[in-house]
Amino acid sequence: MRWVFVWLLWCGAALADPSFWKHEWPETDFNKTSVSSWANILSGGPGKDGIPALDDPQWVDVNQKQGLEPREPVITLAPDGARARAYPLRYLMWHEIVNDRIGGVPVAVTYCPLCNSAIVFDRRVAGRVLSFGVTGKLRNSDMVMYDRETQSWWQQALGQGIVGDLTGTTLNTLPSWMESWEAFQAAHPDGLVMAEPAFPRSYGTNPYRRYDTSQSPFLYSGDPPPHCIPALERVVRVGDRAWPMSRLAKEGTITEAGITLIWVDTQASALDTDSIHKGRDVGAIRVKNEKGKDIAHDVLFAFAFHAFWPEGQWMLD
Repeated sequence: MRWVFVWLLWCGAALADPSFWKHEWPETDFNKTSVSSWANILSGGPGKDGIPALDDPQWVDVNQKQGLEPREPVITLAPDGARARAYPLRYLMWHEIVNDRIGGVPVAVTYCPLCNSAIVFDRRVAGRVLSFGVTGKLRNSDMVMYDRETQSWWQQALGQGIVGDLTGTTLNTLPSWMESWEAFQAAHPDGLVMAEPAFPRSYGTNPYRRYDTSQSPFLYSGDPPPHCIPALERVVRVGDRAWPMSRLAKEGTITEAGITLIWVDTQASALDTDSIHKGRDVGAIRVKNEKGKDIAHDVLFAFAFHAFWPEGQWMLD
């Protein structure tokens, strides 16, 4: 299958020029960009909105939800003053972005399977509320989002505008975490869980079978991580620091750099077996500040951290 990868890479590089994209993106200002080389942006296959983002999802009480398995992962958002919400990865796997509102705050819940990056952003920027969709483009294997209001492109892992009028703008990141459905139920018996979207998708299945145990990320040609860290090892990122999950699995709790990381749960990898809930255990973590409050973080693959934070600090011991 290596020739397929080479062919896709060549085709993506051949089309890595805004002149090929302007017919699809006539309202995007490609003269404004922070991207140093257009060859770094490749097509992931689907075109604009080929992966359909979700807007204003429906919600079900925790004790009424059917069909979720105990170990399958959800993204938890639990701000003060609002009922906690669970966004199952079985849905995010096929939609990647959910535009929602919780506690009066407009949010974008995002998940990039190729980087395992799950981040929740505040959608308010300079006095306006943005809504986000999926461009179908990848940069360092990470999803490139776009906002429907200005048609600017955004790097999901960074939460930053990279092409168009909002280039250089950074979204505020909100505290969220991935955990098992079982753990969410136990912690938030009065919580809400997203209802199944009305799309013809194979929810609960993993289209990236064995991806997180493969040797190489899809459509990634950058340098491998340092320190002999496997490209697809999960790391916990807080700011520009990364803690390997393998270290956290051994130590259980790590307190350093003013924060505490805690191994708290088991959960299935969504990127392992055909059925998400049958994936091997990859663990779940919480990250808290000195006052015990949850703080924004990400659990992504090592190659993605190295690609977007090449000068970042690796917290190895």
